Amino acid sequence: MTISQAHKRYEFKRQLEEMRRKTGRGTELISLYIPYDKQISDVVAQLRNEHGQAANIKSKSTRTNVQSALESVLARLKYYPKPPENGFVIFCGTLDIDGHRTTLDTRIIEPHEPITSYKYHCDSSFYLDPLEEMLTDKKTFGLLVIDRREATVGLLRGKSIEVRKHLTSSVPGKQRKGGQSARRFQQLRLIAIHDFYKRIGNSASEIFLTIDHKDFEGVLIGGPSPTKEEFLEGEFFHHEIQKKIIGLFDIAYTDESGLYELMDAASDSLQDLEIVKQKKIMQRFMRELVSDNGLVAYGDSQVRANLEMGAVDVLLVSEDLRQVRMTITCQNCDYTRKETRQEIPDSFEERCPSCSSDLKITDAVDVVDELVGVCDQMGTSVEFISTDFEEGDQLMRAFGGVAAILRYDAGV
Repeated sequence: MTISQAHKRYEFKRQLEEMRRKTGRGTELISLYIPYDKQISDVVAQLRNEHGQAANIKSKSTRTNVQSALESVLARLKYYPKPPENGFVIFCGTLDIDGHRTTLDTRIIEPHEPITSYKYHCDSSFYLDPLEEMLTDKKTFGLLVIDRREATVGLLRGKSIEVRKHLTSSVPGKQRKGGQSARRFQQLRLIAIHDFYKRIGNSASEIFLTIDHKDFEGVLIGGPSPTKEEFLEGEFFHHEIQKKIIGLFDIAYTDESGLYELMDAASDSLQDLEIVKQKKIMQRFMRELVSDNGLVAYGDSQVRANLEMGAVDVLLVSEDLRQVRMTITCQNCDYTRKETRQEIPDSFEERCPSCSSDLKITDAVDVVDELVGVCDQMGTSVEFISTDFEEGDQLMRAFGGVAAILRYDAGV
């Protein structure tokens, strides 16, 4: 994923979070999903019909708000002779600003993936499920870690590992009981191993076959030798799953931790997967962090200082970072300062330290947008890091959501 793609994804995610917070009074908020192949004239005809039907709404305020929203949407549709390539979504309705005030708001979103079906939805909140589904990484890998004692089946879905099933065997140990011949004991042991492998194959196949074939990339098998090789050669999977095996990998554990070990062991096979790239860059940051002369910086002020000096090689930004960079100025003298906060305050009352006049917030930009803009100027690469894995979660929780790997020690 390029920087621009990752940045667009970040902005899209942030936009949906903002839309999710918006609410109306009653079923007054309109969500209109229009795919590429939908005739705008058909949409206009339906909305005019909805406008007429809204006249029957008993509540005067609800009736007025719904009709106003429909009129606003119809006005916007005049600018679209046909839908754009991926279709578009119009959100419109009267929103609560606080306990006593409302405002009519209209938003148009052209998503990065195609809208697949037409939908008109009216409710007290906007209908966002189809757009939020676009943020889900749909690539899925089947994971199986196995030895003769136990096996764990899981899925690598997007950036997260899901444990789906844990199985234990009844295979007897290598020490036979008294009175049994070595040959008979070995025969019974091989039968038990075969039955265990068969049970694993059936359970794993049942799980993997439920995944949409378009999203199912393949199966990774981990474990000690010769167990995993025996399992593969025995063809215990369903024939459709057997064809999807990507490779075998040597790992030590076959419980839940083995699934994570398998993912690390298979990193070369998964090198195009976003989570592997993110884990590698975070592991590089952690190595630098604990080294004697580690070339790292973290936290807003330290990263910003290094970035402005051109010392940052890679900027690491958490996908969950939500902050604003405010410019605060005095209207009476030359005093100005910049400050990073979680959000723009509803009220701001501060005095200028130079002349005691009132200070005002004269500008506010999203921190990520600002930092990415500086990186473009400095030739610095940017990596957006998910919180769906341990190191990514640490970036957000322990390092404030922004960190950097440096080109050199700038002494700041």
